Amino acid sequence: MDIVIRRAAPGDYGTLGEITAQAYLQDGLLDFGESDAYLDELRAVAERAAAADVLVAVHDGTLLGGVTFVPSGGPMADVAGPQEAEIRMLAVDRAARGRGAGEALVRACLDRARAVDGCRAVVLSTQRTMHTAHRIYARLGFVRTPERDWNPLPHLDDITLLTYKLTL
Repeated sequence: MDIVIRRAAPGDYGTLGEITAQAYLQDGLLDFGESDAYLDELRAVAERAAAADVLVAVHDGTLLGGVTFVPSGGPMADVAGPQEAEIRMLAVDRAARGRGAGEALVRACLDRARAVDGCRAVVLSTQRTMHTAHRIYARLGFVRTPERDWNPLPHLDDITLLTYKLTL
């Protein structure tokens, strides 16, 4: 299957926002379901695209999924430090999974990171239950960095995001 990875165009934003939101909802990744405040952020592709690089995977004109690449020092970084880029919000439409779109999106982020002057690593956060994504990260050489694990909602004790890093 020929998957094309490209920058998201404004005409992609609504579809990608819905793919991302539905991926998180259908996979049970939002602790508060439809009322989770993060759902609005997942759908806000135009805002992400203004602050970072939003990439999409496309096959035969159909949008399969997307990812947000945050270059070193980008305003959307959650865990990236100096000389680190960050991958956020990787999502593939449930009907398109298993075709390599997720891995292609991550590889595209790695290529972008290598092109950023001074970037020495790529980091990301993931939930414990994102096992398919964990396999992609391991296959591509990412290693767990448990010392960087964090809680995006400190007032709730049971939410911890796992972190991974790939040194370039």
